[in-house]
Amino acid sequence: MTQDAFAAALLDADAPVPPGLTDPAGRPAPKRFAVYRNNVAASLIAALGDGFPVIKRLVGAEFFDAMAGVFFRACPPEDPRLPLWGGKLPGFLSAFPPVAQLPYLPDMARLELGLRQSYHAADARPLDVSHHDAGSVLSLRPRLAPATLVLSSPHPVLSIWRFNTGGGPKPAPGPEDILIARARFDPAPHALPEGGLTLARHLKGKLTLAEALTATQAAHPGADMAALLTLFLTSGALTLDSPLPEA
Repeated sequence: MTQDAFAAALLDADAPVPPGLTDPAGRPAPKRFAVYRNNVAASLIAALGDGFPVIKRLVGAEFFDAMAGVFFRACPPEDPRLPLWGGKLPGFLSAFPPVAQLPYLPDMARLELGLRQSYHAADARPLDVSHHDAGSVLSLRPRLAPATLVLSSPHPVLSIWRFNTGGGPKPAPGPEDILIARARFDPAPHALPEGGLTLARHLKGKLTLAEALTATQAAHPGADMAALLTLFLTSGALTLDSPLPEA
């Protein structure tokens, strides 16, 4: 019996007991294997619920657990670190007919997945400009920190997320862009004003802040550059490849 055959049998409730699994008397042990298989399924379902709590709240625990059972059999973990599992859930939800009436659900999965990815991302020294004048700040060439992500959705996914985590009013229809940044230990999502996605694309360590802002302003004449700059500087979204020079 190979490991692949054993793993396949674990994930398929209708699969027969793999050959070679016996009790102390040498007899086949279907009940013991069934208990182990059920424990594996329960652990994967619980892990998915821990990773996507807002989706679980939106669809209800009973439906979520049933959906998670379909998901883990279609997309089993490829990494032993269960907290990182679920990267294929957004695509799965996009093609899962029972949630077709909830078109924002795949983007909600991307938001919740992004928060986990940000939490587990590599550490980086946040860009600290508190002791530097405006001119020296604008001459820096920062990049997005490893824990920084940006998302765009035609749905108000951040407002829905906030409403379901107890921190926001009832969502209104409309698109939202989102910045996920980790200032210290826990990542946080922020609403990105107009031009935010464009500015993020320019922040790769090659352009100065002044150049990135100018390019963004050209693409979005009505964008509030001061608000964008403040958000990126105060959220922990940026870092430098080298330490900031002393003032």
